[in-house]
Amino acid sequence: MDVVLVGLPGSGKSAVGRRLARRHEADYVDLDETIETTAGARIPEIFAEEGEAGFRARERAAVADLGAPDPDTRVRRVVSTGGGAIIDPRNRWRLYHGRLPVWLDVRPEVLAQRLRRSPNVRPLVAGRNDPVATIRELAAARDRFYRAAVRVSGTAEPTSVLAAVEAAVEAAAEADPATRPTRVLDAATPIGRLAIGERIAAAATAEALDRLGARRAIVISEPNAAAALADAVAAALEAGGRSVERLDLPTGESAKGLAVVETAARELARRRVERGDPIVAVGGGALGDAAGFIAAIWLRGVALVQVPTTLVAQIDSAIGGKTAVDLPEGKNLVGAFHQPASIVVDVGALRSLPTRHRRAALAEAVKMAVLGDERLFELLETRGEAIAAGEAVAFEEGWIAELVERCAWAKVEVVVADERETGADGGRIALNLGHTIGHGLEAADGYASLLHGEAVAAGLRGAIRIGLATGLTPPDRAVRIELLLDRLGLATGPLDLAAADVLAAMSRDKKHAAGRLRWVIPTAEAVVVRTDIPDALVAAVVAEVLAGAPARVSADA
Repeated sequence: MDVVLVGLPGSGKSAVGRRLARRHEADYVDLDETIETTAGARIPEIFAEEGEAGFRARERAAVADLGAPDPDTRVRRVVSTGGGAIIDPRNRWRLYHGRLPVWLDVRPEVLAQRLRRSPNVRPLVAGRNDPVATIRELAAARDRFYRAAVRVSGTAEPTSVLAAVEAAVEAAAEADPATRPTRVLDAATPIGRLAIGERIAAAATAEALDRLGARRAIVISEPNAAAALADAVAAALEAGGRSVERLDLPTGESAKGLAVVETAARELARRRVERGDPIVAVGGGALGDAAGFIAAIWLRGVALVQVPTTLVAQIDSAIGGKTAVDLPEGKNLVGAFHQPASIVVDVGALRSLPTRHRRAALAEAVKMAVLGDERLFELLETRGEAIAAGEAVAFEEGWIAELVERCAWAKVEVVVADERETGADGGRIALNLGHTIGHGLEAADGYASLLHGEAVAAGLRGAIRIGLATGLTPPDRAVRIELLLDRLGLATGPLDLAAADVLAAMSRDKKHAAGRLRWVIPTAEAVVVRTDIPDALVAAVVAEVLAGAPARVSADA
């Protein structure tokens, strides 16, 4: 196996790594030394000449050059990383997937003392007036990346640190390399703990229940998600000694009805579910919305663990605490804010997801890219088609894991800043980009045939065209977004819906303020919120979207 040592500068990765490699007669790779050899310059010189961006590019190349992990259960290679190598999601997938990542955790005060004595200059720490504060800031920013690895205290004597790493190696050797879980993110946030990885659903859910002190769990799912993941999660929880109650809701948007909620609540009453019994929601966006709403109102609120099984749920709907059900008059009109205790994102569940569902979900990813994530935009432009198709390489190379992480973490940051969407001109309302027309399309469709992402993609095209007509969206930005939607096969044809029905549904949309819809419109680099969009323009754009009309500007604009 490959053992990868991660941690802050000065945590002892090189010293421990060399000792571990000698003990196992394994190859030793120091990524920083590899970068210096390739560049023909020391790291401080690379930072001085190329900046941090140049160094990180070299670092990504060095990580990629490691190649595939060694599947042998014996230690064949030990890799010591630079402190920031794991910031990049693709790096982290390559370093953690199929390998044993070990985090050498050292207190900032100890690290500061070590760095003062070290002959090696650390560019991100050097020259700072308060190195302890700087290290604390680095530790806080990187905690969610390091915590996904096996934690070993690096403060002890080297012999003790090495013994603890050896214990982790022995434990990993007992697991089948083909089924070993990969966790790439473990973040404690104000809106719930977020874990991302593959083959982590059962273990991470059990950990969430442990943190809640729960010995009984109510697993709410639906038939498709049950077969994909819920059955396995429930079985693992029971095997771990927990009592598990199962409750199935209808599939898809049919789960989001008040009658369904009443039936489920009466079943919880029959089973005498108590306030200390968490609900574990295993399913897609609709299931998560409904189960979350049930958790919000049962006994005035019980703990919730979200285990999303669809791409749209993993990157969007399972995060943020919005729970709701639909009415005939509109989508998500009855709901509550109820933050989950944990969100467990297992990207392995996406392998069996129908291609149409993966593709539709990418509309939400495009939305997040438009909000200002250039790396996500580039990922969608270069790898989006492979991700939509669910190609094996998209999973193995970490493209899907990176997409999920970038979208999910961006939403965490937005929601933490504006949890209840109270920001008048920004904040969480920005996440409604594409949803004003999108929700109108879904309601006019009776939630029957359009997938949520398909409706959002059409809504994105509508928002772009409103932006063009009002001068808010530059033509080159509009072209780039519409070309990406074209490339992903989203909203490329007409929709057999009545414009009057769509407009009527939009008039009841919950995003109204002072009687006017708040429109989220793309700008050159992000979005702007406006309430002064003329009704006539809205009607014309809705007609365009329904007709599948081509973009108003060309790629030559």
